[in-house]
Amino acid sequence: MGSGKTTIGKILAKKLGYGFIDLDDMIERKYKIDVSGIFRKYDEKSFRKIEHDSLLSTFLSSDTVIATGGGTPCFFDNMELMNKNGTTVYIEMGILSLFQRISASRRPRPLVEGKSPDELKRYIQVHLKKRLPYYSQALITIKGEDFNPGALIEKIKNLKTLNL
Repeated sequence: MGSGKTTIGKILAKKLGYGFIDLDDMIERKYKIDVSGIFRKYDEKSFRKIEHDSLLSTFLSSDTVIATGGGTPCFFDNMELMNKNGTTVYIEMGILSLFQRISASRRPRPLVEGKSPDELKRYIQVHLKKRLPYYSQALITIKGEDFNPGALIEKIKNLKTLNL
């Protein structure tokens, strides 16, 4: 959450000449309710099932950059599936950078709505620690604070060359 997945994904897709899918946007269009609404009306477990099923449907797409939610890799066998079906990228960010971005975000974030600044910092710290074992399984890790599209494209090309 807040690492810039959608922004970086759009830049990467454009530079590669690929399509782009934001998983949360895809879910919102299909179910005609925003992610926050799904969390409010149902619960996180229900959302994660919808998210998983939506993720599976993206595997039918080729030449497409998929921006997932921050929790997507951490549920079901999503990270393993993403690694088998594409090139995964972890956008590594420091806690302070994430805090600043999430605090300034205009997009509703259901897992952090109503948190004080101290509660938000603690939430980021705890969840990043929990999620890191999943994120560290990504095939490529980049620093989000100093994103370089050209360097990421080179890493992707090098990885594909190694896997041929």
